[in-house]
Amino acid sequence: MTPHTLQGRSEAEVTWFQRRDTLKAAAAWVAMGGMPVAMAQQRSNVVELVGDVLLNGQRLRPQQTIQTGDEILTGPASRLVFVIGNAAFHVRQNSRLSVERGTTLNAVSLLRLLTGAVVSVFGRGANRAIVTPTLTAGIRGTGVYTEVMPNQRSYFCNCYGTVDMAAQADRALSVSSYHQSFWGEVEPKDGRFLTPAGAINHTDEELEFLARLIGQRTAWQIAGKLGVKDGKGYMDDKPGQMHPAMVLPVR
Repeated sequence: MTPHTLQGRSEAEVTWFQRRDTLKAAAAWVAMGGMPVAMAQQRSNVVELVGDVLLNGQRLRPQQTIQTGDEILTGPASRLVFVIGNAAFHVRQNSRLSVERGTTLNAVSLLRLLTGAVVSVFGRGANRAIVTPTLTAGIRGTGVYTEVMPNQRSYFCNCYGTVDMAAQADRALSVSSYHQSFWGEVEPKDGRFLTPAGAINHTDEELEFLARLIGQRTAWQIAGKLGVKDGKGYMDDKPGQMHPAMVLPVR
């Protein structure tokens, strides 16, 4: 497995994809045709459910379908993997998020994360966004990791793809081939609300796992090589490269 850095998370939380039951569930999902066939056969879009998860305040059952407009709450030692349209999600323990509707019932327009963490892979499509208490990320088709810390400071990693980042008045365009990470600050840090971060609390393999559920590959799988996992977002470390949050004006 690729090297990774943990901050306030356990090893088990980022190696969930290695469990035998998880691998079997993912293989079955792909073998049965994924989301298009699940919709046609009116099957559940839940790939895996572990522990106690509430859907709109009621305990989620494996055979249920998660739709846009739903609210999800995961308990301790619980997690959820599901697919909506051409987007796949892994919701970690102690998380609360809502999935808001796009142009159709099976199109996600907005993922609002209030607590906890979620790993997401989005296929190309209409503009979508992830919103936390301190930042907004406009998604254009990408793989990302989002976490809200206990103090409401938000962490966001554009693992690959293009994302429009915003925190208060700060704006940045994130174009990443290998993990470009940001903090959405509660209070300004050196005059900025959007600041650079390192790559923490998620792995390449998690993104690869979710991408496979929707028939995609990550940027590094396509390139056939890994980048420098320093949070700057580049496949190759070259002189003069700067994190986009470093070029924001100091207010």
